[in-house]
Amino acid sequence: MPLTGLLLVNLGTPDDTSPGAVRRYLAEFLADPRVLDINPVGRWALLNLVILPTRPRKSAEAYQKIWTERGSPLLFHTEDLAAAVRTRLGDGWVVEVGMRYQRPSLKAAMDSLHAAGAERVVVFPLYPQYSASSTGSTAEEIFRLAAPRWVTPTLSFVAPFYDDPGFIDAFAAQGAPVLDAQKPDHVLMSFHGLPERHMHKADETGKHCLASAGCCDRIIPANRHCYRAQCFATARALAARLQLADGTWSVSFQSRLGRTPWIRPYTDLVLPQLAAAGKKRVAVFCPAFVADCLETLEEIGIRAKRDFIAAGGDSLTLVPSLNASPRWVDTVADLTKRSMS
Repeated sequence: MPLTGLLLVNLGTPDDTSPGAVRRYLAEFLADPRVLDINPVGRWALLNLVILPTRPRKSAEAYQKIWTERGSPLLFHTEDLAAAVRTRLGDGWVVEVGMRYQRPSLKAAMDSLHAAGAERVVVFPLYPQYSASSTGSTAEEIFRLAAPRWVTPTLSFVAPFYDDPGFIDAFAAQGAPVLDAQKPDHVLMSFHGLPERHMHKADETGKHCLASAGCCDRIIPANRHCYRAQCFATARALAARLQLADGTWSVSFQSRLGRTPWIRPYTDLVLPQLAAAGKKRVAVFCPAFVADCLETLEEIGIRAKRDFIAAGGDSLTLVPSLNASPRWVDTVADLTKRSMS
């Protein structure tokens, strides 16, 4: 009986916390023209002359703070999710994990699905909001890997799920106990940032994205592929589900790199502003990440917490990501089945 394959895709992680392993990861990640979308000569120079000589050692130190006996949190949380979804889907399915960069590679995962007899593959990019540098890059690589096969597999892709009720409910279930226990003065929803030019490229009208303060207030045809607009849609849905009052929550963007403008407001600037405004206890959701990783555990849970307290705040609490929580497992299984209909 033919099997259906499910490929759970996340961004990637170094093999270990050594500067060499981190350098290999960054070299593959940042060489992707969908990630560092500048001319090839400029990308090579920036990567090899500026970033790779210095950043791997600094990033390795950050990874060392979150590494566990099981290794990379991003990897083992994704593997735990795969194991639980495999059980949830039952017979007739084979589930693999692939990372867009480094290991386990997408090629290895696709080969495993083929060897298991999967004639149809559902590709599930674990990125709630669409961006060309994550979702788009994953799709491009999957098609590149599938194309050379004499008998190509039938492919289905799970669409961005930024406002899916199951996804929102799963994050609310993670956050509600934290909010009940901490009673925060403010809830911050911090999403991964992207260069502003990525928003302009996604705007087929060339007139809407970032053209006004309210450009992301609702999803319309002009911004339906805009990462920033989808982040705000996630935040609105999550705030409504948690019954957060207006003025008690806000949105920001983290992880900016370089000198070019990134989407705003910036998390590292918002947190001191909240402390200065008398918000002593802050809870932070990171709804662009479905698994805890460097950006949640170190950037927010350690570094942002330190900076917020130094700015006058009392406590910053990171809401755990979805990881392999039961509601998220159910949602992944449901979205997978829906993608085939």
